[in-house]
Amino acid sequence: MTIMKRGNTFHLRKRVPRRYQSVEERKNVWVSLHTDSESIAKAKAPIAWQHLVEAWEARMAGDTADADRRFEAAKELAAVRGFRYLPTAKVAELPREDLLARVEAARGRDGEPDMREAAAVLGAVAEPQMTVTKALDLYWGLAADKTIGKSEDQLRRWQNPRKKAVRNFIEVVGDKALPDITGDDMLDFRGWWLEKLESGGLTPNSANKDLIHLGDVLKTVNKMKRLGLVLPLSDLSFKEGEARQRPPFSEAWIRDKLLRPGALDGLNKDARCILLGMINTGYRPSEAASLTSAQIRLDADVPHISIEPVERQLKSRNARRVIPLVGVSLGAFKECPNGFPKYATSSASLSATVNKFLRANGLMETPNHSLYGLRHSFEDRLLSVGIDERIRRDLFGHALDRERYGKGATLAHVRGLIQRVAF
Repeated sequence: MTIMKRGNTFHLRKRVPRRYQSVEERKNVWVSLHTDSESIAKAKAPIAWQHLVEAWEARMAGDTADADRRFEAAKELAAVRGFRYLPTAKVAELPREDLLARVEAARGRDGEPDMREAAAVLGAVAEPQMTVTKALDLYWGLAADKTIGKSEDQLRRWQNPRKKAVRNFIEVVGDKALPDITGDDMLDFRGWWLEKLESGGLTPNSANKDLIHLGDVLKTVNKMKRLGLVLPLSDLSFKEGEARQRPPFSEAWIRDKLLRPGALDGLNKDARCILLGMINTGYRPSEAASLTSAQIRLDADVPHISIEPVERQLKSRNARRVIPLVGVSLGAFKECPNGFPKYATSSASLSATVNKFLRANGLMETPNHSLYGLRHSFEDRLLSVGIDERIRRDLFGHALDRERYGKGATLAHVRGLIQRVAF
């Protein structure tokens, strides 16, 4: 970079890099630094050069066929020239002096209009449409607050249903621009789901989840990007019948089938330990899968596990709790004292693995049963011996319908209560 004096003013002189020769006709550039002070000129030269490079980069990006990048390039080039990018209609409404300044900035060195410069400063590059696909891409950043603290597995399970909902909508309606989505489009999507429900196997809940997730994506982008659209997303849900209860395993089935010697030998060690641990704790399978050795406290006066938000979110603030270990559950954690690495990052596969094994080996009490039934069974057993509701809710990580007073029962006391119903 060379600084030279022309007359009374210092100028920057530099050869144009080969990278920018497609958008800059000159071999060398001379840029006035508007000062007769050499020290000031040396300070201003790097900034002036940076502005030149930014302008060249923006002009190069403007050649792309990518509508988003071309629009961003036009905004960048306008900014480098000292203007805020405005669409043509807004430029036309500017005061005469401001409008003429933009027109002048659009001229090339030969006095003729430079089409790239003109498009940027006069607003001739159309802003790309906000399509459904683009809305989903933006959504992840706009909804980042909802993912704080989620583990990689939790994040994947949070993202997938939203991706699925958008994919289904595009399959039916197309990748429309958000302003072009009509009430008929949404009714077509609802009708597509109705056909799937009538063809069998799916519940209204499946359709409603798609509608909820799609609506969440579109409404979030509409709000956070200040689009001001009135989206036709209301009154679309399907009536859901009575919620299907997950049946608990009976005490006889747990004792005579699940705990029969050798019954679970074909199940991998981590899954087997999680299942046995669930019998006398009632934890959620995903909570167990994420436990680490630091949260499995077998050497404490009362052996217990601590459900904590370690590299993952908890289902709710009430889910943070400690649970004493007794009976077969204590034995399971002694076998797996360091946690369950096989499922630590993929808890979704845990239930599928266990349920498949139990069905294949005749260990499901009914076709409607699942691993989660052990959680329900644990609460039924606690209820049958009159365990206080506060203690039950603390054990299960449920909210209490009143303010919580005091610290609650001690671990030793709770262990004594659980031992009354433990296997």
